[in-house]
Amino acid sequence: MHSIEIVTPAPPKSLYGNRITAQRWQGFLKKLGYKTAVTQSWSGKDLDLLIALHAYRSYSSIKSFKDAYPDKPVLLMITGTDIYRDMLQHPEVHMSMKLADAIVVLQPEAITSIPERYKDKAHVIYQSVETIKSREKPKRSFLLSVIGHLRPEKDPFCIVRAIPYLDEDSRIKIQHLGMAMSPDMKKLALQYSKKIDRYSWLGECSHRKTMQELARSHVLVISSRMEGGAHVVSEAIAAGTPVIASAIAGNRGLLGKNYPGYFPVEDEHALAQLIMKVETNPEFYQSLERHVKALQKQVQPQRELASIKKLVRTLIS
Repeated sequence: MHSIEIVTPAPPKSLYGNRITAQRWQGFLKKLGYKTAVTQSWSGKDLDLLIALHAYRSYSSIKSFKDAYPDKPVLLMITGTDIYRDMLQHPEVHMSMKLADAIVVLQPEAITSIPERYKDKAHVIYQSVETIKSREKPKRSFLLSVIGHLRPEKDPFCIVRAIPYLDEDSRIKIQHLGMAMSPDMKKLALQYSKKIDRYSWLGECSHRKTMQELARSHVLVISSRMEGGAHVVSEAIAAGTPVIASAIAGNRGLLGKNYPGYFPVEDEHALAQLIMKVETNPEFYQSLERHVKALQKQVQPQRELASIKKLVRTLIS
């Protein structure tokens, strides 16, 4: 039995995207008959394949493995912070890409940001989601969900800045799900939740609870400054929940260049206008629904499984 180790800097039992991705890949690899473990750094064991999430933070594991086993393959799963931040600041990102035998990105627009000399190693594998059952939407309010940990890259309070621009008679209610990643973020979220009637911060919720709330929401709002390809967007697609998204490469790569629900990054006024249009214009809301549902084949688990199977077999053989 071939042995594979998946390295992710995200700690066990955390709800970080990298940890969830690693666990999903572990499940697929076990289905394919591989002996698989998830670690935070390379264990030192002889392996048939090392899979590393995060080019910058997993560089030491990649280098140590390649030093010990230069003929064994490394598959690098590159993240949004790698591509859109760390690549410009840390040479380790480039060194990881150079050492890797294959590079996986989560959406096609990410390939345009990879240096030309590494593009022939790049493969797009969309993140998949098990079917999410649709739930009845609230009737007395128009529910927006913001889902993601509260950290600067997510611009988590863009939604709060947009609230003053909403019409006074709007039925918009906003629920924010995600762990505060700093004391200051927590303090602000609690203050806003207390002072603003439309806004409630629910903190970190279980994945099951989060998916239930996503399925009953009228809209998901994702206002990130940078994303490699947010899993919650794939989850919204699986649930058939329309998305309002910042116009960044990570969102465009998942939702498509022609998706009508984008707003400029950090532009709370444009976000408010888009929210009001979604609430008050049924035709526009239905167009977002149609776009999202047309993408559901993209996030089917069997598609991701087939892509992983093909790439891993090629690397190991």
